[in-house]
Amino acid sequence: MKYPVIIFDWDGTLMDSIDKIITCVQHAADACQLPPPSASEVRHIIGLSLEKSMQTLFPLQDTSKHNEMIDAYRQQYLHINQQETPFYPGIRSWLQSLKDQGYLLAVATGKGRRGLNRMMDKYDVLDLFSVTYCADETCSKPDPLMLFKILETLDITAEQALMIGDSSYDLEMANNANIACVGVTYGVHDQQILSQFKPIAILNDLPSQLGSYI
Repeated sequence: MKYPVIIFDWDGTLMDSIDKIITCVQHAADACQLPPPSASEVRHIIGLSLEKSMQTLFPLQDTSKHNEMIDAYRQQYLHINQQETPFYPGIRSWLQSLKDQGYLLAVATGKGRRGLNRMMDKYDVLDLFSVTYCADETCSKPDPLMLFKILETLDITAEQALMIGDSSYDLEMANNANIACVGVTYGVHDQQILSQFKPIAILNDLPSQLGSYI
């Protein structure tokens, strides 16, 4: 067991939620009388905290407008948009298999705590993870604070952990914490972008391909 602790990003890595996030941001912008960003612009901020996302998407707006957008987005995501965000194929049973093999699983996500808990409760996966940290409890990626908190909570060294994510923010965060990382190509950023952060692997299917690296 090379990496006894495996840390996952959530949206775009474990959960197929990118399309819903894009739609909800665009509809929230409409509700706030702002020009909706393009799908590619929204994809690029997935993984950041909501605060940093809105600052990036709407740099000319002030804090009150950013907060209005955050509230409108949460309303869209939690209550208005009913699109399902399932786990990618094979992920749920694979996570259970990793835990059964003795790996400790963790989550480091740009989602807020309320949103993550809601999804974990809905899909009954809370017991799979030893620890989870969200951007609203620490700092937005690529700041490494979430990873440092995970290491501290589990009382492990950086060399014992592996970070897996679909965005440059995930891998840059891992680099900043001196933690090895793996990129996945089916989420936000492509292989060319992910390769800049020197992952030990870039994969297109975690359940079938990660085994030889852990």
